[in-house]
Amino acid sequence: MKLNKKDILEALKTITAPGAGENMVDSGAVTNVLTFGDEVIVDVTINNPTLQARKKTEVEIMKVIHEKVEQKAQVKVNLKVNAPPPSEKNEIKGKAIPGIKNIVAIASGKGGVGKSTTTANIAVSLAKMGFKVGILDADIYGPSIPIMFDVTHERPLSVNVDGKSKMKPVESYGVKVLSIGFFTKPDQAVVWRGPMAAKALNQMIFDAAWGEIDFLLLDLPPGTGDIHLSIMQSLPITGAVIVSTPQTVALADAKKGVAMFQQESINVPVLGIVENMSYFTPEELPNNKYYIFGKEGAKNLAEDLDVRLLGEIPLVQSIREAGDVGHPAALQTGSLLAQAYEELTKNVVEETVRRNKSLPPTEAIKITTMAGCSAVKN
Repeated sequence: MKLNKKDILEALKTITAPGAGENMVDSGAVTNVLTFGDEVIVDVTINNPTLQARKKTEVEIMKVIHEKVEQKAQVKVNLKVNAPPPSEKNEIKGKAIPGIKNIVAIASGKGGVGKSTTTANIAVSLAKMGFKVGILDADIYGPSIPIMFDVTHERPLSVNVDGKSKMKPVESYGVKVLSIGFFTKPDQAVVWRGPMAAKALNQMIFDAAWGEIDFLLLDLPPGTGDIHLSIMQSLPITGAVIVSTPQTVALADAKKGVAMFQQESINVPVLGIVENMSYFTPEELPNNKYYIFGKEGAKNLAEDLDVRLLGEIPLVQSIREAGDVGHPAALQTGSLLAQAYEELTKNVVEETVRRNKSLPPTEAIKITTMAGCSAVKN
């Protein structure tokens, strides 16, 4: 029994190639047919890489040859998948805001670790160094920044910018601030679903007259949810700072926070980790350190994740008191707390500069002024 190649090709014309509107032969899916006695070898290339498509194609070829050419033919199908070229890396990038050079997200995996306190003190430290600073309080459900800057009774003014009405951020201690807390009553709960919260954030981001800003700090809510994704889809985040305590429970969530930013689809550089409430030193025993929440937890996590430990902030009563009265502790010039926050802030700036230098100009706008930041090495 000798099989005819022409008959086989005619039979294969009755099969439609996966992902094409033509039959297998005319579409070019059948690249070669060889016959040896009662054996048939069919070389096929398809564009659909799914296992189901490959199996279906193989079965259809064998079936049509058996039905239309020779029932006892020994059919072998060599199937090759011509997969489309991989698309460019799916990075979540947003549109830049004119005038804003660097956007740094301050995040934590869980609540209660002092993220807003850290944001406020980094902001005033940056302002003391000579940078132009803004804070967007993105914690829609628990805005704390207005309290920490003693502006709870302030309201953003409406200004005209290029013929458009914009919100003018409230300014305190040289820091421009916008928060949902300015638009709600102190005892009013914000009961919004994700899309509504995201819309409010977008308004505060893009309908605000931020002006020239070296650093816009985003005080993100705890966790890894809707608000975080909305922010990262809206804005080109320069980098993220993760805040944690040394406690194992907090570190486990901080690790998830780092993982969120490092996901391939997000790809926001993590500038480092801040260990807050690192240790307690009583005023009457200044040389003693009590590691209430554990010791060097964030340091070990930073080493494990290959990111920088940006600073260790002690558990001190005056930090809480300063935040409660709206006068961040970093403003206490010459104090040990101010020095700790200044060191932390210098490390954040240094990592931002390093990050910007390692990326193409289109990915980040470089810092052009290093006023007051002697820690930065060019």
